Amino acid sequence: MAKVIFLNRYFFPDHSATSQMLSALAFALAAAGHDVHVITSRQLYDEPNTYLAPEETAQAVKIHRVRTTRFGRASLLGRSLDYVSFFFAVRRTLSSIASANDIVIVKTDPPLLASAVLSVVKRRRAKLVNWLQDLYPEIAIASDMHWLDGPIGGALSLLRDRSLKAACANVVVGELMAERLACRQVARETIHFIPNFPVDDEIVPVAAADNFLRAAWDLGGKFIIGYSGNLGRVHEYKTILDAAQQLRNDPRIVFLCVGGGRLFDLLARSVEERRLQHKFVFRPYLERAALKYSLSAPDVHWVALRPEFEGLVVPSKVYGVAAAGRPIIAIGAKDGEIARMVQTHRCGVVVAPGDAPGLTATLKALMDDPSQCAEMGRRARKMLEQNYTRAHALALWQALLNSVRPQ
Repeated sequence: MAKVIFLNRYFFPDHSATSQMLSALAFALAAAGHDVHVITSRQLYDEPNTYLAPEETAQAVKIHRVRTTRFGRASLLGRSLDYVSFFFAVRRTLSSIASANDIVIVKTDPPLLASAVLSVVKRRRAKLVNWLQDLYPEIAIASDMHWLDGPIGGALSLLRDRSLKAACANVVVGELMAERLACRQVARETIHFIPNFPVDDEIVPVAAADNFLRAAWDLGGKFIIGYSGNLGRVHEYKTILDAAQQLRNDPRIVFLCVGGGRLFDLLARSVEERRLQHKFVFRPYLERAALKYSLSAPDVHWVALRPEFEGLVVPSKVYGVAAAGRPIIAIGAKDGEIARMVQTHRCGVVVAPGDAPGLTATLKALMDDPSQCAEMGRRARKMLEQNYTRAHALALWQALLNSVRPQ
């Protein structure tokens, strides 16, 4: 039986978003009878000095962990050396385990990983599938790495496109991302939209009266605007901060932020600078068992994506919010991926970045009309159940694997 071999820098037991999504899919495919292998690093995302076992089998998935340099994310040079060492280590391991007709599914951490292993895939006569969580170098250029916006970035784009055009399938996590690939002359028949999904099937709506976190965090009786997960470079927080400034004297409203990330810390600092501590509650990441309670604690969640990142990445946190049955305030482009979702299913409101007055009015309107807020939450849950469940995504992956596997 042909093997399914995943490549990504992080995997179980790591808890980063990219690892959780990959782990859920790999374990499900192994449970369905596939011979699944994962080539990954020996590190954890938040604990880079950890040395995990070089070989392990977890839930029938065979894990091959390679040794790499550990300079970390502090400098561009150190990060680049970590990437290059991972490339060479993965190439060696893939050469030793890949056989003809194996399906090699390559994620995008680190960037250009598919380009680094393409020659090995061809030499072993395996089949390449790209699983694109983001598009590089475009996402780096949009992150103000302007030195890539020229000949170097152009060369990296061509290198990336070569791996896309050589693949038998390219899986994207958003329709706008699919459009970007088509504009790069990637054959449309190879582009498959398979959305991400909640990584915990136990995320269900929990009523405020039954949610122990509301009491534990002293949030009873408040109208809670929530944020959950990583707040990073592709997001923005100034709109929510300015709205909180306008609502600073309304004791009924509080902003709950659970997670971490570069902008998470900057938001906390800005809250202190503006003396808005009475409006915000910050909590670190929680254990997965508490996820349904933390996602259900807010009355409404905000999800932000800077417009320049549309089509390059899709905030997967939106699926967890929908699973918890809460409305979505999409702060981003009016025609963006999340905005389309929210408007199509009428499960929230779209607010343009910088429109703090509009956001303030929206939050007040939802607070003053609990029935409308609850109905939006029900529509969000219905949207998830009809389009974005784990079972739905797994069925699409099974169909894709069947289509590329030799008959």
